[in-house]
Amino acid sequence: MKVDVYNLKREKVGELDLADEVFGADVKEHLIHEVVTSQLASKRAGTRAAKERAAVRGSSKKLFKQKGTGRARHGSARAPIFVGGGRAHPPKPQDWSHRPPRRVRASALKSALSLLTKEGRLTVVDKIELEAAKTKLLAGVLDALKASNKTLVVDGKDNDSLRLSIRNMSSNAFLPPEGVNVYDLLRHDHLIMSKDAAKALEARCMGSNS
Repeated sequence: MKVDVYNLKREKVGELDLADEVFGADVKEHLIHEVVTSQLASKRAGTRAAKERAAVRGSSKKLFKQKGTGRARHGSARAPIFVGGGRAHPPKPQDWSHRPPRRVRASALKSALSLLTKEGRLTVVDKIELEAAKTKLLAGVLDALKASNKTLVVDGKDNDSLRLSIRNMSSNAFLPPEGVNVYDLLRHDHLIMSKDAAKALEARCMGSNS
């Protein structure tokens, strides 16, 4: 497939051939859901915890004699029914992360890229070169590209001026081609990539087939 290539003023300067297997594949929503779910699960801290009766402070001495008082047969003040006692079946720290198979992750990434391409939310630019690392300068570029809000910009990780310019933007983000993932693609409305980044991402996705 061919996509238009623009400069930073949104003037068409050429075309770029991209693989149909990556940017024109069938959108498999069930795989996208599986991968996004796993990414969000892996972000969970899993640190919630509470103390059971063995962990709380307090004496384990029997409160009163077993018989003759007319009261229940309590054995410890640390029982869950007492104030300051331990909780019954408390939550414990756990790891929620899980990782889908490699082919599932690769297919989901291709589906997400294909979805953005089919919906016209992908913009390829010749080069992303800023005169200086200034957020205001980058904001003007994104306005010219008609992608000023909730935009993911992908270029080489050595593009320091872009990385430094975008970090103060709350709704926009920067990623290198090797860091592009399904969740970040879907939570942004626009995807802007340089030609080199697009080919690098294509090579990454094609290499995942082997």
